[in-house]
Amino acid sequence: MADQLNDDHPLEVVVVPRTHDLGDQFEVRRALPSRERRMVGPFVFLDQMGPHVFSAGKGLDVRPHPHIGLATVTYLFDGEILHHDSLGSLQTIQPGDVNWMTAGKGIVHSERTAPETRQSGSALFGMQCWVALPEAHEEDEPDFLHVGKSSLPVEEGEGVSARIIAGCFLGHRSPAPILSDLFQADVMLAPGATLQMPAEYPEQAIYVAQGVLDIGRNERYDAGQLLVLKPGKSVTLTAAGPTSTRLMLFGGAPMESSRYLSWNFVSSSADRIEQAKEDWKAGRFPKVPGESDFIPLPDIPGKPVRYP
Repeated sequence: MADQLNDDHPLEVVVVPRTHDLGDQFEVRRALPSRERRMVGPFVFLDQMGPHVFSAGKGLDVRPHPHIGLATVTYLFDGEILHHDSLGSLQTIQPGDVNWMTAGKGIVHSERTAPETRQSGSALFGMQCWVALPEAHEEDEPDFLHVGKSSLPVEEGEGVSARIIAGCFLGHRSPAPILSDLFQADVMLAPGATLQMPAEYPEQAIYVAQGVLDIGRNERYDAGQLLVLKPGKSVTLTAAGPTSTRLMLFGGAPMESSRYLSWNFVSSSADRIEQAKEDWKAGRFPKVPGESDFIPLPDIPGKPVRYP
């Protein structure tokens, strides 16, 4: 679902994501890709996880599954996730940390609630993005990097806190290993606080994760909406509700060529995606150490979807 804006409006489109229930009433909102907007810069996928509270004994259990041609960026506002991949990486991600997993030619990972965490119940709220890799790096060796909260730069002002997750924004650069021109930032605005979002990148978007946002036209946007800016447009972000407003800002330069997406695979070549599907069915991807279970390839009708 989306609202179309008039010609003089700074927004190109407002997307209201569809919601998926992954079980135990744990909901995921998928803002990208949508019918109205496939990509923003190299960002081809954007999910909001939760907010959700798991009861004692329950938790997240995403079994091993594969990726190619992309980097996953996992960032939490609340709770924690245990990441385990075929490189042998075993990493707990907590609020404010960044898990940057580069799939390249192929990686497999699982995402779970750790056994000790699920004993007493736990909360989970966060975002996961997929960044399409440039053609020159699509078949790189897979890699994994965890960047702790204390290593990420923060821009602070009156009622404003902006943590730079990736790329360069507001004069700060994240240590996350980007391969293309992009940025991602976690912004918290106290009630009434404002932040000027400059037109630093050709394509930019705002995801309202919590609270209410005003962009200076007496228009309020509630949590769970994706606002895609028109190229060259700068907006003033104001927390318009009685509580703080949390935003995920992101964007970058468009990809040098189209990308195809099917299931967990992204590539500039539709044939490469079909090969990845066959490799997963045949068990040719690397294994996650100590984990024998996996997510089977779903029945996907038709050919990979071309974006944009």
